[in-house]
Amino acid sequence: MILLARHGESRDNVPPQRFSGWLDAPLTDRGREQARALAAVAAQAGVAAVWTSPLIRARETADIVAAALGVEVRVDERLAESHRGRWEGRLVADIQREEPEAWAAWERGGPDFRFPGGESLAEHQARALAALDAVRAGPMPALVVCHGGTIRVIGAASHPRGLDAVHDIAPPIPNATLLRLEDLSAWTSAA
Repeated sequence: MILLARHGESRDNVPPQRFSGWLDAPLTDRGREQARALAAVAAQAGVAAVWTSPLIRARETADIVAAALGVEVRVDERLAESHRGRWEGRLVADIQREEPEAWAAWERGGPDFRFPGGESLAEHQARALAALDAVRAGPMPALVVCHGGTIRVIGAASHPRGLDAVHDIAPPIPNATLLRLEDLSAWTSAA
């Protein structure tokens, strides 16, 4: 069984919200508390392996969980958030106002959507799914600590509409909450 969790609250998750992408936004004190709570839930689930994105907000969350479980953290770059190009570090409200057409394309999603100067949703999905193949080859149950966008593209892989439904996957994905990979289809807001 593979369990997924978005990292704990980071500096960029607090209003006014920013696009982090590959930027390293550290956890807040609340994010560290969330990670400790996630560790307790992961222990109850019998997690035997912890995998993570290399980005500091996910890595710090995974380190807290793994320390509580007494397991090593396995870092896989393919679990990182989507590379959001020139949107990284910018306020969401500014992007909506200054780039309305690009924002509308983002809201539509789809395999061809590409962040300006960044990667496409299809590229993000391909690398995230490849990382899950590596997770499946290791000890189970496994916890994958990653990002909201990564969870969405993974969930979209089993959705009938694919990446066209990327925004229907659990909006918003809560910080440091355990999700079963098999249950992601139930987290859609519209099928």
